[in-house]
Amino acid sequence: MVTKEQRRRQLAREKFERQQQRRTVEQSKARRRNAVVAAVVAVVVAAGATAYATGSLDGKDKPKTDAAASATPSATTPAKAPDPCAKPGAGTPGKEQWKSEPAMAIDKSAKYTFTLQTTCGDIALALNAEKAPSTVNSFKFLADKGYFDHTKCHRLTAEGIYVLQCGDPTGTGQGGPGYTIPDENLKDPSVAKGTYPAGTVAMANTSKPHTGGSQFFLVYKDSPLPASYTPFGTIGADGMKVLEKIAGAGAAAADAQGNTAPNATVVINKAVVKQS
Repeated sequence: MVTKEQRRRQLAREKFERQQQRRTVEQSKARRRNAVVAAVVAVVVAAGATAYATGSLDGKDKPKTDAAASATPSATTPAKAPDPCAKPGAGTPGKEQWKSEPAMAIDKSAKYTFTLQTTCGDIALALNAEKAPSTVNSFKFLADKGYFDHTKCHRLTAEGIYVLQCGDPTGTGQGGPGYTIPDENLKDPSVAKGTYPAGTVAMANTSKPHTGGSQFFLVYKDSPLPASYTPFGTIGADGMKVLEKIAGAGAAAADAQGNTAPNATVVINKAVVKQS
């Protein structure tokens, strides 16, 4: 007999899968729309209208490869609590893109720490380079480039699945670095049974294999999710306290992209990956 808790978890997973399917459809529409835009631009360029063509190629209309959510938005919006975080430092997110995954440049046998210096406090993540080398290598590359600096954590889920999602400079859940990385470590015992335990750091993707980019999520409470999202590190005790503070402030109603933004002003002022 199915228990009430099992039914709740099943509904959470089904809701999550429906959301991922909607995002995949939206991305397909965006790609078709941008193909039309590209065709129009080509005609304009051929006619010699250089200024117009340049304005259309600034990247604002490009389809994004790193979709977002590996978590289900809250069905209900928690009451808004006072913002527990400080104002962001001066600066704006970068817009740099890359055509391919960076070459392997880390020591797979070494230990790495990914520190998020946020407006709510520092969150230190111990990365698993041995089991997720491509992911760790990519994050070190992006952090060294300042890719995560001044970016908002755009989603907080507070029902069914409990995660804070970050890593998108656009703040929409649709942004990415221009390349994707392979899935890794999906058979890890910690997630193999369909639950991502509190303290896990994992990749977001488009719900299709090998579509991770720069977006990642931090699990602050055990969350029922299929083992489809690369687990590549763990959150330290002090970082968990910061996450609990952020979660305590609740989340806003879902926006047009389905993001339930944290009420707390969670901005990564600086992100650093260091070999320890």
